[in-house]
Amino acid sequence: MIDSDETPLFAETTPWEDVQGRLEALGLGDGLPLVPPTARRMERMLAGVAQPERSYGPVPPLFGDLTAGAVAYQCVLAGCLPAELPIVLTAVAACLEPQFNLLGIQTTTGTPTVAVIVHGSITCTLGMNAKGNCLGPGNRANACIGRAVRLALTNIGGARPGIGDMATMGQPGKYTFCFAESGSASLPSLAARRDLADSQGAVTVLGVSGTMEVLPLAGDATPLAALRPLAAAVRGAQRAGSADRTRPAAEQFLLMPLEIFDLFEKAGWTLADIQAGMARALSEAEVACSAEDIHPVLTGGAGIKMTYLPLWSGGTRSVTAELLRP
Repeated sequence: MIDSDETPLFAETTPWEDVQGRLEALGLGDGLPLVPPTARRMERMLAGVAQPERSYGPVPPLFGDLTAGAVAYQCVLAGCLPAELPIVLTAVAACLEPQFNLLGIQTTTGTPTVAVIVHGSITCTLGMNAKGNCLGPGNRANACIGRAVRLALTNIGGARPGIGDMATMGQPGKYTFCFAESGSASLPSLAARRDLADSQGAVTVLGVSGTMEVLPLAGDATPLAALRPLAAAVRGAQRAGSADRTRPAAEQFLLMPLEIFDLFEKAGWTLADIQAGMARALSEAEVACSAEDIHPVLTGGAGIKMTYLPLWSGGTRSVTAELLRP
């Protein structure tokens, strides 16, 4: 169990203000109040974890060791439940894959942060939000899981503002950015498309520069009414973030609520049709991506507003991983 000068455990009777002051002085927070880490909370968080000190690799930029024990401490600080530890650990471990380029994301002067999509039945078990306001406040699991991932990247990886994290401005998603994917019989989940259709769950990590609201064309209830504005959003983000430089091939992530997906379903469009249609809409743009690199994700509540998630233009690819069982 962790208990050191850098990651202290506090007695149950320690005044709340004293705990917050000590954690803040150690640079272990994100500016918001933290749950006091105690031996009891750590024991509960690590219950059932067979190998708390097993290393999953070094986390850049300062290359702290990623272990379940280290992640458990961040989960306590963030207010997670013990059942959420595997999601946080899986997400941070997925960020270590070379194609994700975590070192670049952690240290750039740009705005990227790690967004986490959770797939499978575990989202229902934990009460995660894949409906209205799924990217916003109001759901404890979404907020705490995303916050724990961010704290792990900061405290284990050493990406503290002005030290490892050199962002000029950053973005609000650096506090927390986590949501669940909805289910649909006619649109395979992102995990299923990547041969990870485990009923228990999987996690996808994205290095995103922000979010962009996109509306379908008014008065035209067809698939193209949704795809054309999405293509315009992709082109606009590419121009704004390129500084007239040629960027590498990029994936495109499009979050669609059910009402928008109904347009495609009623027209008989499959996933492949959506991807091909979006690729055609982008054909005249200087955006190099294949149809297979276009990822519609079903999530959100009532309404027709979509969200485009532009990936960091410095170079990153998403990673989907089956849940780890530490």
